[in-house]
Amino acid sequence: MRIWIDGYEANQKNRVGSGQFAFEVIRNLEKIDQEDEYTILLPSEVLPDMPRPRNNWQYKILKPNKLWTRIALPLALYSARIKPDLIFSPTHYIPRFSPVKRVVSIFDLAYLHFPEMFNQKDLYQLKNWTKFSIENADHIVTISEFTKEDIIENYNVDSKKITLAYPGYDGEKFRVQGIGFREQEVKKKYGIKEEYIIALGTIQPRKNYIRLIEAFKNVILSETKNLSRMREGTETSSEILHSVQDDNLKLVIVGKTTGAGREGWKFQETLDAPKRLVIEDKVIFTGFAVSEDLPSLLLGAKAFVLPSLWEGFGIPVLEAMASGTPVIVSNVSSLPEVAGEAGTYFDPYSVGDIAEKIEEILNDEKLRKKKIELGLKRVQDFSWEKCATEILKVFQELK
Repeated sequence: MRIWIDGYEANQKNRVGSGQFAFEVIRNLEKIDQEDEYTILLPSEVLPDMPRPRNNWQYKILKPNKLWTRIALPLALYSARIKPDLIFSPTHYIPRFSPVKRVVSIFDLAYLHFPEMFNQKDLYQLKNWTKFSIENADHIVTISEFTKEDIIENYNVDSKKITLAYPGYDGEKFRVQGIGFREQEVKKKYGIKEEYIIALGTIQPRKNYIRLIEAFKNVILSETKNLSRMREGTETSSEILHSVQDDNLKLVIVGKTTGAGREGWKFQETLDAPKRLVIEDKVIFTGFAVSEDLPSLLLGAKAFVLPSLWEGFGIPVLEAMASGTPVIVSNVSSLPEVAGEAGTYFDPYSVGDIAEKIEEILNDEKLRKKKIELGLKRVQDFSWEKCATEILKVFQELK
C-alpha cells in the first residue's frame, strides 16, 4: 500500500493533545510496518525527533503551505503522478477535496457540548470542518468508547465506520523508578520547594482549573486548621489523618496558554484566580513544560488532579499512573474509562467534592497505596504500539 499521512501537527516542537497523538502514531507506524510505503506531508522542515527517512518512509514538504486542508493537501493529492491508496489525517480535518480514500481521527466533540468555552473562530472551524470530515471520511478513528458513542449520537454515523484506538504513553519516560530522573533539579527550575499536587493540560475553560483552585484553597485551609488544633493540644495526631501535615502544600498547574499555532483562549480568568482567592503564593503556573521535565514533575507529586468538564481521553492520566502517582479525576466523559478502578472520582462542578477527594488521597495512606498499585496495573492495557496497530488495521481493510 501507498499511504500518505498529514504530519502538520506531529511536526511541532511543543506537542500536546492532538500533536502528541499524531507524533506517536507516526513514530509507531514506522516501527511496526516495514512493508507499506509511507509519505509524511509537512509544511516545514522535518524535526530531528521524527522517524528518519528510509526505503518506504519518506517526507514531502508542501508548497504552498497556506490553507493546508483546503489547498495544500488537495493540490498535492491531485498533482501526484503516482497517487496513494489513502491519506490519513491524525487531526479533526481531512483534505477538502481528494481523489483517494480518507481516514480521520476525531478526539472529542466538546465544541458541541460547551460552545461558550471556545473562541468564535475556533468554534466555527471545529463545528463545520469536523462535521465535513465525519460525513466525508471513508473511516474514522477515535480515542475512547465515550467519543465513539458521542459521534454516533450526534452525527448518525454507522458504528462500523468508526474504529477505537486508545492512545498510549511512553513507558521508557514515565515509570516509578530508574535512572534519569531529575526531581530536585526540575523542582528548582519551576520554583517548587514544597510538597505539591499537580494538574497538567493547556489552560482553557474546559479544564475547569478555577474550581480546582477554589477547591485547593479549601484543602489548605483544612490542613492549616488541623495543624492549629494539634499545636494547641485540642486534638492529637492520632485523631487526624495526616500523611500531609504541612501547610506549605502547593498546587502546580503545568500547561501553556496557547494552542499550536494560535492564540490561547479564555485563560486570563484562570491565571487571576489565585490572587482573587488570596492564595497566589500557594499556586504555581509553570507554563509549558518540556517533555523531558514531565516524568520528574509527575513522580514528585503527591497526587495528579484532572478536573476537566470534558475529555476525549486524557493521556496525562496514563502518564501519572505509570509514574506511581495517584490520579484524582472528574467522573464525566471518558475519564472513568481511562482510569478505571485506579481513579478517585469527583463531580467537576462541585468545589466541595473536589476538595474532599483530594484530602482523601492526601490523608489516607492505605487508600493512596492501593490506588497507586491499581494505576500501575491499569496502564499495562495501553501503549502507542497497540494504538498504531489498530490504525494500521484500518488502512489494510480499506485497501
